[in-house]
Amino acid sequence: MSKNTFVLLTVLAAAGCAQPAPPATATATALPGTIIDLTHSFGPDTVYWPTAEPFKLTVVNDGVTPGGYYYAANNFSAAEHGGTHLDAPVHFAKGRHAVDQIPLEQLVGQAVVVDVSAAAEKNADYLVGVADLEAFEAAHGRIPDNAILLVRTGFSSRWPDAARYLGTAERGADAVPKLHFPGLDPAAARWLVQNRTIHALGIDTASIDYGQSTTYETHQVLYEANVPGLENLTSLDQLPPTGATVVALPMKIQGGSGAPLRAIAIVR
Repeated sequence: MSKNTFVLLTVLAAAGCAQPAPPATATATALPGTIIDLTHSFGPDTVYWPTAEPFKLTVVNDGVTPGGYYYAANNFSAAEHGGTHLDAPVHFAKGRHAVDQIPLEQLVGQAVVVDVSAAAEKNADYLVGVADLEAFEAAHGRIPDNAILLVRTGFSSRWPDAARYLGTAERGADAVPKLHFPGLDPAAARWLVQNRTIHALGIDTASIDYGQSTTYETHQVLYEANVPGLENLTSLDQLPPTGATVVALPMKIQGGSGAPLRAIAIVR
């Protein structure tokens, strides 16, 4: 059994998967730390790529039925890529993992948080480079094998103001050239693939490529190596540079190129 599999089983068991739910009055938790939600809620103000279909919730029923009991149910629809979501490698690399093919071990693991928020505040088009990764390692040690690398730009504080978060609130194909937000430099993506072994890469912006990218080379490089992306994360400021555990489980869409994601971190 791998270390990440053990962590996942521990989290699921502690969450009550194998035991009845505790009484409502219980306040103790068996989880070994504080749980941080890294996920934006899905709703009418969820930020989506300008060309993607936004999240829609349609009420089926919300009230007392003829049988005398209350009943609520909804339908929802959305593009795969929007809100807090996972990019499967097949999104930009033919033949690589679809959502349902990604090993669970890649979605649970030790987090390392590279903080470039100071630079990103000054430059919305900031590219997180090899120098940023090397500076992180100089301060905190080598990025461990099989880590989930998280890039904190600080842009999640701008959510859900699309004009500030994306650089434009316009919709449609004409809005795409107006996007401005930080991302990972393709050179840094190549450095990671060639020199480190990470299980996933996450960021608190709308894309692992910066907003002005036209070729999405960072996507191509990482996804060709079967490294999935976690986009539109939040609350990365509540995580330490090292030591947290991330659990990032997407909706298991068969053949999906992406999926809505519920990501959490456990901080000990």
